Amino acid sequence: MEWKKGYLDLILVPLALMCGLVYHFLLWYRVKNHPLQTTIGVNSIGRRIWMQSMIKNNERNNIIAVQTLRNSIMGSTLMATTCILLCSGLAAMISSTYSVKKPLNDKTYGAHGELMVSLKYVTILVVFIFSFFCHSLSIRFLNQVTYLVNTIQWQSPVVTADYVSELFERGFIFNNIGNRLFYLGFPLLLWTFGPILVFVSSVAILPVLYHLDYIFVSKVTTKDVGDQPENHEHLNIL
Repeated sequence: MEWKKGYLDLILVPLALMCGLVYHFLLWYRVKNHPLQTTIGVNSIGRRIWMQSMIKNNERNNIIAVQTLRNSIMGSTLMATTCILLCSGLAAMISSTYSVKKPLNDKTYGAHGELMVSLKYVTILVVFIFSFFCHSLSIRFLNQVTYLVNTIQWQSPVVTADYVSELFERGFIFNNIGNRLFYLGFPLLLWTFGPILVFVSSVAILPVLYHLDYIFVSKVTTKDVGDQPENHEHLNIL
């Protein structure tokens, strides 16, 4: 059983990460080619329609637009704050000389050396840092939209409705990426208890994401709306 101390980490953890990468690559392909079959594609189309309606009736909907954008910024701010708090806790744990992992090390599989333990926490820390970075960019783009959404009425040749819609969509793209990285961090947190839990949790979360990311519509709905890429040339997601 000695081989499990090192080789399980080298086999199960990369395999778990590979499963997540393959799933999201297939999701990205489906979003680009069949957006109406995914919640990301449908929500993107809905956001563009909403933005166009807010701009078209700006005099009546300017307050509603700003309040809705503020709610979106608050959501991204909450996630960014959570990520930076987790990063601070992990950084404190890495720099601390006191170890709380020894009572669990003897009962779990995987490598327990100082190098491997440091690698675990550094990997988790990097994931949450990138999640914080993506949410920060999301806040940046959404803040720009709050200023520009009410300037379209001046008929500026630079600030157009398409430009504002593109900024709005970029904000949600970075928000989605930050959320996915945040979800990835929780299976990696279980790495402290062994690589088996990482693999099991990563595989278990895929069916949950599948039911959340894909929309199962009837043939009549798909035929009426149209689900070909050429019908959604304006859709630029991921």
